[in-house]
Amino acid sequence: MVPAGPYHLGDFLSPDELAGGVEITIDEQVVGSVLTAGTPPELTPREELFLERINQALLYAALGATSLALFLSLFLARTLTRPLHELIAATRAMAQGDLEQQVAVRSQDELGELAAAFNQMSVRLTRANELRRQMTADIAHDLRTPLTVIKGYTEALRDGDLPPATATFETIYQEAEQLNHLIDDLRTLSLADAGELTLHRRATAPQDLLERAAAAYLPQARQLGIALHVDAVPDLSPVQVDPDRLAQVIGNLVSNGLRYTPEGGRITLAARQRADGAYLIIQDTGAGIAPADLPHIFDRFYRGDAARETNEGESGLGLAIAKSLVEAHGGALSVSSTLGEGSAFVIALPAICGTV
Repeated sequence: MVPAGPYHLGDFLSPDELAGGVEITIDEQVVGSVLTAGTPPELTPREELFLERINQALLYAALGATSLALFLSLFLARTLTRPLHELIAATRAMAQGDLEQQVAVRSQDELGELAAAFNQMSVRLTRANELRRQMTADIAHDLRTPLTVIKGYTEALRDGDLPPATATFETIYQEAEQLNHLIDDLRTLSLADAGELTLHRRATAPQDLLERAAAAYLPQARQLGIALHVDAVPDLSPVQVDPDRLAQVIGNLVSNGLRYTPEGGRITLAARQRADGAYLIIQDTGAGIAPADLPHIFDRFYRGDAARETNEGESGLGLAIAKSLVEAHGGALSVSSTLGEGSAFVIALPAICGTV
């Protein structure tokens, strides 16, 4: 018996009371009856105290859980929104032109990664802005120098202070050519940066690229007393490149080598096989590059003792253009150098590239 209503555990019911219920039959055998209990039995004082304490415990547990949930929600909201507010404030400052912004990295989760990425972006933007300002100043300087010469000569010719002469016009022409060369270099760099540099690729033997450069600079090398030698491994796999653009790169590197290699020195143009392409190596026995200058020689307008010379008709962009052209082919340009022993520029080119 399950106690309920007027019935208690251990009570005996008469047949008449059982007859008023609903029989429970299992396998055609009556095993029990269900009776209407009516109102529940009155609780004893001890039972009422037990239920009261249970209800109080449940109430306190609910209040505690609610308070804890509220505290945790406020804590988590502050933890989540604080770095977001800092990022928003830093972003607004950057939008107003203050690029040097750093936010605290307070966690190792996604928000922490976002803050770290923001800090890296800020550093790079600041560096890029500094380089842009420096490049603008360098361009202005390099444009001003030939323009000043041209202006001075033309004013002297106009005022009659300088008689017209072939040498005068030759000087003006050379300065105008220097301006045109600088403009072409800047245009090439801007196209490369924008990914819009047009390349006419075709399968080309690495040895052909080196021999073309050697033929172009051999007279100048002989005049300077410098040996110019091609050393290419036979049967190298062809590379898919724009021969004219690569000739510009190799020519720039050979020209640099001739400028810094003393009489009696040697420049070697070598080609070697690599797993997925070829290496082109332009090595000289010149003055070499100082360790402090070496990491920066591909920077635009970088001024180094052996890295840049702008007083011999150079724009200061040659190595930067060479690097951009090689990377546009999907390759890489690197350098190693030792002061007093020479430098070696290595062009790594893939064997197969898509067309542009």
